Amino acid sequence: MSMYKAHTEGEVTLATAGTVKSILGVAGNANFAVVLKELWVDFDGVTSANNTVKLVIARCTFATNAPGTNSTTVTVKQSNGRHAGTGFAAGKAWSAEPTVIETVAEEEFSLDPNKGLFRYPWPLGDEPDSALGEGWVLRALIETGDTVAAAIRAGMRVCRT
Repeated sequence: MSMYKAHTEGEVTLATAGTVKSILGVAGNANFAVVLKELWVDFDGVTSANNTVKLVIARCTFATNAPGTNSTTVTVKQSNGRHAGTGFAAGKAWSAEPTVIETVAEEEFSLDPNKGLFRYPWPLGDEPDSALGEGWVLRALIETGDTVAAAIRAGMRVCRT
């Protein structure tokens, strides 16, 4: 099996409080689904006074604003397996949110942005997958009234089915 990874290739600025921002997304082409193997997130916050940031990983059809549209394109790189063209598209820092995002998140959690780090490899056999031609998006929300002085970096490791 060939594995691929995409990451933000630098920091992404979080949105203002009360506004959701799509940080990183990976989409497959019409011939395959995207299997999410691993996710990592880290913040560069410098103060323990920052509130937590809510993070959501969700399936996305990318019906509008697919990776590269109203977002910055990032490179999907093969990390192991037989060499083959990726067939993936990835983007970061959407200025207009992609659609259609599944309302029930695959994962949802809060993370401390004061040097917070989260890395999660899904257990073998439990990896979530998307529908053909769709993919995954990582979104961040600073709750209304909270303040966070941090930027985020994120990455996903994926394969196709």
